[in-house]
Amino acid sequence: MKKALICGISGQDGSYLARYLLEKGYTVCGTSRDAQMSSFRNLQRLGIRDRVKLESMSLTDFRSVLQVLTKIQPDEVYNLAGQSSVGLSFDQPVETLESIGTGTLNLLEAIRFTGNQIKFYNAGSSECFGDTGDRRADETTPFRPRSPYAVAKSTAFWEVANYRDAYGLFACSGILYNHESPLRPERFVTQKIIAAACRIAQGSPEKLHLGNISVQRDWGYAPEYVEAMYLMMQHPDPDDYVIATGETHSLEEFVVTAFDCVGLDWQDHVTTDVSLYRPTDIAIGKANPAKAKEKLGWEATSKMKDVVRQMVEARMASSQ
Repeated sequence: MKKALICGISGQDGSYLARYLLEKGYTVCGTSRDAQMSSFRNLQRLGIRDRVKLESMSLTDFRSVLQVLTKIQPDEVYNLAGQSSVGLSFDQPVETLESIGTGTLNLLEAIRFTGNQIKFYNAGSSECFGDTGDRRADETTPFRPRSPYAVAKSTAFWEVANYRDAYGLFACSGILYNHESPLRPERFVTQKIIAAACRIAQGSPEKLHLGNISVQRDWGYAPEYVEAMYLMMQHPDPDDYVIATGETHSLEEFVVTAFDCVGLDWQDHVTTDVSLYRPTDIAIGKANPAKAKEKLGWEATSKMKDVVRQMVEARMASSQ
């Protein structure tokens, strides 16, 4: 029976990955900065809270990381931890870089230090590419990060590549484009849109305030993306992969779809708020996930409209 350690298990991806690995017969351990105080609400929502072993670990403290690795003795480590909001990274750039850059480095160094044959997955981000215009980014596209979050994710990506090349670690990064689900917290604009559309459909008189809705993104479904993480770790050779649907839509299209799902005209309920614009943003995000399909046999089946519908249905069901 394989044993997996998921750093950041309480988040959207960590919870779905835990469920997926449990279904594969894994023993699953997860970490949080304070496992005794964390609610692990997402694990509870998925009905797996009591099937996962939980440990407290501070990713920015090397001794803490080494201690947990030594105690758990995992076969695979999935690093999904760290500050996860692009918008928040402009307000907390130091914490963002430390939690992602230093945290990833501590995990890699601890794995190297133990000398154990531990496979390592790192959660990369399409934000690293920056603005690529009409070009569909792939694994050879240069990084031009435009936010503190993207700078931190770029740092972590190159740390992984360095440890793979220099020390022969089985270490890989998934360069994931936007992926959503009912487990997304409302600080993310996608869930903010879904939640507001559902409340308004149920009689709320509020207006939904949004920033720049002309930005374009590739939106996929989180439970499918964790399968790609698993497949990377089972491949004979460690490598980096772009994970995306290959379809790009504007945020306005996302809004239209959400309000359509609840039978409303979005223009009656949405207002633009320039205070919500970011200091720098990516206008268009386009992806070429061909390598993942060719080498891993992975392909996204849920596209933007499917994801929105599933999020709306889950939200409406939970408010009944």
